[in-house]
Amino acid sequence: MTDLKGALIGCGFFAVNQMHGWKDVDGASIVAICDRDPERLKIVGDQFGIERRYADANAMFADGGFDFVDIATTVNSHRALVELAASRKVPVICQKPFAPTLADAKAMVAACNTAGVPLMIHENFRWQTPIQAVRKALDSGAIGTPFWGRFSFRSAYDVFSGQPYLAEGKRFIIEDLGIHTLDIARFILGDVTSLSARTKRVNPKIKGEDVATILLDHENGATSIVDVSYATRQSVEPFPETLIELDGTEGSIRLTQGYELQVTNAEGTTNTDVAPTLLSWASRPWHNIHESVYAIQQHWADCLKAGKETSTSGADNLKTFALVEASYESAETKATVEIGKLLA
Repeated sequence: MTDLKGALIGCGFFAVNQMHGWKDVDGASIVAICDRDPERLKIVGDQFGIERRYADANAMFADGGFDFVDIATTVNSHRALVELAASRKVPVICQKPFAPTLADAKAMVAACNTAGVPLMIHENFRWQTPIQAVRKALDSGAIGTPFWGRFSFRSAYDVFSGQPYLAEGKRFIIEDLGIHTLDIARFILGDVTSLSARTKRVNPKIKGEDVATILLDHENGATSIVDVSYATRQSVEPFPETLIELDGTEGSIRLTQGYELQVTNAEGTTNTDVAPTLLSWASRPWHNIHESVYAIQQHWADCLKAGKETSTSGADNLKTFALVEASYESAETKATVEIGKLLA
């Protein structure tokens, strides 16, 4: 099969990483880009040698000539752009967060289902090398049946310098970072039946919450804690590592700072370096995320060619997005929230 041709909408901060990733993907490339900001359009177009440049998405779709679209814009534009792609029968990748509301996300999934086109959410954290290594170790049966877990991302990294808009939203850490950590919890321990959440705003210069602690009940009977913070100063800054603890009936798994995977069971303890690859265009400490961007985009290309559903399809990501909505509801009401009612 010939290489897939893609179009990218949105040439902002994170889209540059996606463009680098597409250059490494086997079997797909970006042939057109779109952004309302002419300066960003020129910078990305010149950097990656893209001749087809558009200020209007409708004009780009009218010209066609691509097999899929990668939407890398901010959340409020997602629904209109996904529905535009669906109306043109173009398979679509959409950046996270999925949508402003769960109702919008459901409508986007329905639009793509009706059009018969694949929809994947760019939920790349589960594609990080260390996260995949945890899942592989668990699937091997090394610790038996898991009954407890912790998924932790605690940092004092200044994310606002590169993405200043993050300081302006009434919702921050659960919607921007916790969504990744909640998805990892689902990926490792399975779907969630109910949760309870607490949030806090420590940084007085931002409008949203920058600390959240969420207790999850999983369908398989396991309990887990998702805790995220951008207000935690440590002797060694762990950004952007997600640390994981899993206890099972036959042993335990620990993913510790510095990308070390520790598996302990009756046979003893095994320590493995599961550090991500430093790609040619990547830089530390972002290389963990950079590598996962490439990995999820390669996954998309492979699945699109094979006609298979992606790991983070729209339907799958509805379940993660429901956890975000439930976390905010629980934090506000101080009550446990049942997930099934949100997905009904």
